[in-house]
Amino acid sequence: MNINDKLASLGIELAPAPAAKGSYVPTLVVDSFVFVSGMLPLVGDTIPVTGIVGATVSPEEAQAAARQCMINMFSRLATDLGSLDKIAQWVKLTGFVASTPEFTAQPTVMNAASDLVVEVFGEQGKHTRSAVGVSSLPLGTPVEIEAILRLKA
Repeated sequence: MNINDKLASLGIELAPAPAAKGSYVPTLVVDSFVFVSGMLPLVGDTIPVTGIVGATVSPEEAQAAARQCMINMFSRLATDLGSLDKIAQWVKLTGFVASTPEFTAQPTVMNAASDLVVEVFGEQGKHTRSAVGVSSLPLGTPVEIEAILRLKA
């Protein structure tokens, strides 16, 4: 089963990839690696939930945002690479979670993203990861995720 078939079996339809929100490129291929800039949980042009996890955003809402970040990343990669089947391995995810100082479950928020990558890509989706708490993120988003991937030869 190819990646598009796997996404369809999970009920995930890739929307057009979100445009960059600044002076940078969303993806950059260097040798056999792809570096993906931070993805936000945009749905169309809107971030459905904004705020700080542990204050105005629940952990469950943050997990949904992390999942949406990954769906947007899949869209971006499909657009820029031409096919998600070109991915050999997800190497690393770095997740930033806007959270109160008391909130310490950033890894739990990021599990939603990690679990989706493994569910879609199987063994190729297993990756290293960092989950970092920050005081704020662009556009008030509760979660932003960047990635490093390796392409097939």
